[in-house]
Amino acid sequence: MHNHQAFQPGNTGAVLVAAGSGKRLGGEIPKQFQPLGGKPVLRWSVDALLRCDKIRALAVVVSPSERARTAALLPSDSRISLVDGGAERTDSVRNGLRALEGKGLDSVLIHDAARPGLSACVVDELIAALAGADAAAPALPVADALKDTRNGVRTVSREGLVRIQTPQAFRFDVISRAIASATGAVDDIALVEATGAKVVLTPGRQELMKITHPEDLAIAEKLLSSQQTMRVGTGFDVHGFTAGDHVTICGVRIPHTKTLEGHSDADVGWHALTDAILGAAALGDIGDHFPPSDLQWKGADSLVFLQHAAKLAAERGFRVVNADITLLCEKPKISPHREAMRTKTAEALGIPLDCVSVKATTTERLGFLGREEGIAAQAVVMLSR
Repeated sequence: MHNHQAFQPGNTGAVLVAAGSGKRLGGEIPKQFQPLGGKPVLRWSVDALLRCDKIRALAVVVSPSERARTAALLPSDSRISLVDGGAERTDSVRNGLRALEGKGLDSVLIHDAARPGLSACVVDELIAALAGADAAAPALPVADALKDTRNGVRTVSREGLVRIQTPQAFRFDVISRAIASATGAVDDIALVEATGAKVVLTPGRQELMKITHPEDLAIAEKLLSSQQTMRVGTGFDVHGFTAGDHVTICGVRIPHTKTLEGHSDADVGWHALTDAILGAAALGDIGDHFPPSDLQWKGADSLVFLQHAAKLAAERGFRVVNADITLLCEKPKISPHREAMRTKTAEALGIPLDCVSVKATTTERLGFLGREEGIAAQAVVMLSR
């Protein structure tokens, strides 16, 4: 075998196996596409793997009949490749590994899409373990009493027994050789055990449970919700009026006797919302990312700013839970356009309409807003990871 001390994993790939039919879960939709905590089960593992900088390539293995459905729910990321699954799980894994060949990978993780509770620390522990082994897997001790029911009921000692989870990590050449001619196996580790490979175990996690039966979805949702991080961000923006014939607020063009002055399209509502998202994710402010001194943003559609902020947050694992925007002005009247603003904002962020609020108020004729010298906006968002 290898000189384990000399091996330092550098380029890691991942195979996400999502080609099963999930018949035990019931229902017409395979379990990897069932909704869980606001997104499909499959997407939880995809997002977790893509958040890891060490993952250089990801092969998502699906049934050929599910390619279109899968492609529609995957994020845009050059590391992802869709691969057709095979007749058995081992065939699907083999197809995924072949798709990763030639990418200069020295190690690979193989993960079941039916285990959505993957975290970055699990990935880091597995990759680190390969420095001294050929393969590694997360394991949990068996806590329940065990009985053998094949011939009556007989107590079985649980001493030394563990439950193996995924992802399982391998040196790329080790698993590639082991799977070349293999057929069915209990798990991927079993494929290399017979070759004399050195296997080590890392700590398992309860939230890495496998979704198999209908009640598992509810259990997984509770486990995942307990791991969630919530962030709140606020944003404020103001633009003064200048000569013109319309204003653009929350993506909606409203005829008016003046226009808002600004380097971009001066969308005061979306500027405040952009700052709120950046603030919640601790990513600075809109001026850091889109400085007014940069001519490329002159007259720019603020949709670019808003979606860029949401993308940056998403790259750090955050999704927008809800957004609440308050507009402060005497004119124009906001209420006739409020639903259009909500719709535009929801579409821009890819969240349900009932997660977006747009409100308007005045300052009772007080101050620069009361004198109709401009419009201000404040926004609050909640992000979840």
